[in-house]
Amino acid sequence: MAHPLSKAASRLASSLIVGGLIWSATSMAASAQTVSADKIINTLAPPVTRSLTAPEPAVSDSDRAFIDSLRHRTRSLSLEEGDHVAALAKERPKINLEIYFDYNSATITPKAEPQLNELGDALRSSRLENSVVVLSGHTDAKGGDEYNQQLSQRRAEAVKKYLVEKLKISADNLSSAGYGKRDLKNKADPFAAENRRVEIVNMGATNQASR
Repeated sequence: MAHPLSKAASRLASSLIVGGLIWSATSMAASAQTVSADKIINTLAPPVTRSLTAPEPAVSDSDRAFIDSLRHRTRSLSLEEGDHVAALAKERPKINLEIYFDYNSATITPKAEPQLNELGDALRSSRLENSVVVLSGHTDAKGGDEYNQQLSQRRAEAVKKYLVEKLKISADNLSSAGYGKRDLKNKADPFAAENRRVEIVNMGATNQASR
């Protein structure tokens, strides 16, 4: 016959295990919350007051020409172009979104669709519709440089394709770029999930829109 204390200890251990599973599931759900269209808009195009236009970072004529050249792109940016975007993006509004992909895959999953739908709603807004937007794919540190570079490019391209084909967002002002594992969000934990992300960068309004 089991000792009463043993039964109590067993019940306590079971409670702790169940409680731990519930806490873990809750934490995972909380960390994977979908970012709303309003938050994306307010991050990429901060609201202004008194009908004033938000000032854009000063750029040279060559950089402005480069930003305008990102329109109507049908392929991912080259490594050199991606580096140019990254340099300019340091002064530009951007937001990281968790877009779910299966392991070693660039196929959009049903789990990713709610976040992409919110992104699509944001890109349709009057505050973003004339902006050049770069979709930048990133991976964690697992695997080789070339492999991750190609995977990040394919994932960024998949996001662009979904936005254009499924959500009917104009492709004119959308560009995609892959950065592989070169720009980890969490450098302290190179394999962390938050490193596997798509960064959305608002490069600013095009010359055509400003005329």
